[in-house]
Amino acid sequence: MLTRIDRVQIAVHDAKAASQGWIDILGAEPAGEDRVAGLNAKRRRLRIGTGSIEFLEPDGAGPVAEAVGRRGAHLFAAGAASADLPKLAARFKAKGIAPVAEGGQLHLSEKDTGIPGLRLVLSEDEALSAVGDIDFLYEATILSSDTVAVTRAMDELLGLDGSNYTEITSELFGYRGTLTLFEKDKLDRLEVISPTREGTTMERYFRRFGQSLYMAFAETSKMSRIEDRARAKGVGFTVDRPEGRASDLPADQIWLHPGTLGGMMLGLSRPSMAWFWSGHPERVEAVA
Repeated sequence: MLTRIDRVQIAVHDAKAASQGWIDILGAEPAGEDRVAGLNAKRRRLRIGTGSIEFLEPDGAGPVAEAVGRRGAHLFAAGAASADLPKLAARFKAKGIAPVAEGGQLHLSEKDTGIPGLRLVLSEDEALSAVGDIDFLYEATILSSDTVAVTRAMDELLGLDGSNYTEITSELFGYRGTLTLFEKDKLDRLEVISPTREGTTMERYFRRFGQSLYMAFAETSKMSRIEDRARAKGVGFTVDRPEGRASDLPADQIWLHPGTLGGMMLGLSRPSMAWFWSGHPERVEAVA
């Protein structure tokens, strides 16, 4: 029922200030401001790639104010698109789930998903031209010590097809888990992983916040431009460039730190690179 990762929501103290890094580093474009009454939050929307980033600023007591008060700015909800949102809403109703339905979206709390640490915002899929310097979002990550249980709960909630999934293990970054690919030949998925090595950024985050949304990933064909811009502005980022690759050639991956993007870490991979850990390493194209 889900077609792609089309957005994320970030809970922040100041939506305008938090969005500036996305504009300056990634070329995102403002797409309007409104209010989500069911969350008691002001919302500032940006277009980026073929999707959106939504910044939620508290506008009185409610889940956003509570989340920001507890954790500061952070990834609040993963966003996915559906080709048939009414059918998905009917599925939830049959399960006794009544998410906030507002502005053509379904906002699912942790109580609604039944998965601690996982909030979702679901929207009707629409074809959008790419904006800025990323091509498309494709992943949101939740950290858990029980990836099997979380994946099973996602299947039951969202009607995902486990035959599309692939297992992932990284000795380099110290984690293991599952990529719940929505379709076999597309990268879009919710990643459910457990840290396996003490002392990594991920493990420290998990130790501090427990089962929770951690970051998102996007593909970009403008990797070098983003790296140059981040370096020139002196913002926080980490580069994964294979040893021996010239600095004027694109890196395989870049991570823009939470402070750079208003509270959320964003990973970037060059075109095709994500297939290396998504079940089809033969699809990775060599860097010229």
